[in-house]
Amino acid sequence: MEAVILILGLLVVAFLALGVYATVKVVGAAKRGVDRTIGQARRTVEDTALKAKSYGQAGVGGELAQLRLSLRTSMRAAQEALRAGVAEDPSLKESLALFERLGVHGHELENDLKRLEREPDRATVASRLPDLKERTGRITHAAESLRWAARDRARQFADDDLAALNEQIDIEAGALRHWTRAEPGTGTDGGVGADAGSGTDAGSGTGVGSGTDVGAHGGRAEAITAGETLRGMGYPWRKTARPETTN
Repeated sequence: MEAVILILGLLVVAFLALGVYATVKVVGAAKRGVDRTIGQARRTVEDTALKAKSYGQAGVGGELAQLRLSLRTSMRAAQEALRAGVAEDPSLKESLALFERLGVHGHELENDLKRLEREPDRATVASRLPDLKERTGRITHAAESLRWAARDRARQFADDDLAALNEQIDIEAGALRHWTRAEPGTGTDGGVGADAGSGTDAGSGTGVGSGTDVGAHGGRAEAITAGETLRGMGYPWRKTARPETTN
């Protein structure tokens, strides 16, 4: 009896632990979903503000906003392309690792641009703009190179698969069109007919003529039977024959 109670107690504890674990997992997943939603909303608001500054604000502030917007757009597009491609092409893992290293430089540049936006000495900021543009161009060019390389690789794989599929379809279509038609026997039977005909009437050739007629009638009979069989199959794409009209 004590053993049964002990087993039941262990089962209750196990179920409680499993319930707590499941609850923690669900709460964690919900929290991550909320964090992703908040992060996406924050990025959307920041991008909208940068677009407004880059087009509506003149001078150094507008140029800094344009640099930040270009950097964020290129890095985000490359990240999405690589993460989407690595699921189908594991060889992109190395490219994704390189992008992560590039992202470190991108974050540093983003932070520098943010600090310079709040810098009151606009002359100093203006003097640093050429260097900032050069850094932004190098990072965005590297990100675009990775993104286009991943897309070209995916497109090449798709083209190769399509070419292989077309080749297989051509082979299958050729196999479907290959059939053998039974020819009417004219070798031995014709010889017998000829011999019989020469035995009865060599001049008239009646034996050969009757053998040819029998072969022709037999071939037409087989063709008619095959045609009736095909018409009886009733394929949905087969057109219904129109009845002939008589005047």
